[in-house]
Amino acid sequence: MTNRVALVTGGMGGIGNAICKALGKAGHTVVTTYSKPGREDAWVAEMKTLGISAHAYPCDVTDAAQCAALVAQVSSEIGPVAVLVNNAGITRDGTLRKMSAEDWSAVLATNLDSVFFMARPVIDGMLDAGWGRIINISSINGQKGQFGQTNYSAAKAGMHGFTMALAQEVARKGVTVNTISPGYIATEMVMAVPEDVRNKIIGQIPVGRLGTPEEIAGLVTYLASDIAGFITGANLSINGGQHTM
Repeated sequence: MTNRVALVTGGMGGIGNAICKALGKAGHTVVTTYSKPGREDAWVAEMKTLGISAHAYPCDVTDAAQCAALVAQVSSEIGPVAVLVNNAGITRDGTLRKMSAEDWSAVLATNLDSVFFMARPVIDGMLDAGWGRIINISSINGQKGQFGQTNYSAAKAGMHGFTMALAQEVARKGVTVNTISPGYIATEMVMAVPEDVRNKIIGQIPVGRLGTPEEIAGLVTYLASDIAGFITGANLSINGGQHTM
């Protein structure tokens, strides 16, 4: 694989970290964003021990100006962004009757607005190059909904609407746009759930286990490759059969 720059938002979390490692091992130069300083140096050092060229930049992905400045800086200092993985996300759960406007807006801004804010400054470079990959990390709950997550489910469903529309705009120029919708994955957050609750979740998954971050990362790496050029506008479910459509 030709060395390309892959920009992964939220790349220091469970799934994001696995995605960065997989893309790095596949030969990409990996760039991630962070909003809270303190972990970036250790993260870059860990990647270096794995033989991965990695960089971390501060960026609030809910701020359009910061996203545009980040892409400009990365393009100048490292190279044009060829692969964009929109992985940043938050939750602010609660039933609609109790949900504040602030909790609604925060989730929509981080999970959905950021997709536009990051894609807009990279798309021209991808079109000029005649090659590009945009991969949006959605969720099973964007497909089926989830009690107490009207904000999160709406944002994650919106990500795939964005995917389908943009895919049609850029397909003839060699740029693909796809969505991945993971189910329940064995991240630190999920493993911190009480064991009895976690077992109930696993009981709803036909394969009988949680997914792994590496399985999500493997799918991302495939979609980011040259051989995946005929897949665009798709929503790939990776949930152990918990939800099919």
